Amino acid sequence: MLNLASETSRAWVDRALAHIDDVLLDHAHCEKKAAGAALRLLFQYPEHRAFQQPLARLAREELEHFARVLDVLEARGVAYGRQKPSAYGGQLHALLRARDPERLLDRLLVGALIEARSCERFRLLARNLGDARLAGFYRELLACEARHHGLYVELAGTIAPAAQVRARLHALALREAQVLASGPVERVRLHSPCEAAPPGAGVR
Repeated sequence: MLNLASETSRAWVDRALAHIDDVLLDHAHCEKKAAGAALRLLFQYPEHRAFQQPLARLAREELEHFARVLDVLEARGVAYGRQKPSAYGGQLHALLRARDPERLLDRLLVGALIEARSCERFRLLARNLGDARLAGFYRELLACEARHHGLYVELAGTIAPAAQVRARLHALALREAQVLASGPVERVRLHSPCEAAPPGAGVR
C-alpha cells in the first residue's frame, strides 16, 4: 500500500514517454538526492539507533540505483549534469513543522510519500514504455521503491504512536496530491506536477 491520495493522470505519462531522456536525467538526480536524504538523517539523529542500519542500507541502495541510471544515460548518449531544483520537492519540504520530534516525523513521512510517488510512476513507465529493456529496468526498481516507502513509515512508527503516524501521513498525502495538481508547469520530471486523478481513476 503506497498511501497516496491521488493517482497520476495520463497527461504525465504521455509527456514522460515523449521526453523520456529528461525523465531519466531527473531520475538520476532523484536517486542521488534520496541517498543524501538518508545520510543526513543518519548524521543528524545518531541517538535514534533504530535508524542507523536501515538508513545505511537505504543510502547504499539509492547510490547503486544512481549508478545504474547513469549507465542508462550513457548508453543513450545523454550527458549527466546540473539541474534546477524541483518545485515538487521544495513544496513538500515546506510542509515540515518547525521543531522536533514533529519535524523529524514529517521528514520521514515526506520521504515515504516521495518514494511512493516514484514507485507509482515507475509502474506507469514499466507498463507504457515501448522500449522493452527500459521498461524492464523500471519494472525491476518497483519493489525497491515500495520497500523504501514502507521503511520510512516503519521508522516513523519508532518515534510516534501508530495513530499519529497514520493521521499525519494522510494529511501530508493530501497536500502532496495538491502539489501535483496545482504545481507550476516545468520540464517533465519524475515528480513533475500534472493534473492528478483521484484514487481509482488514474492510469493503469
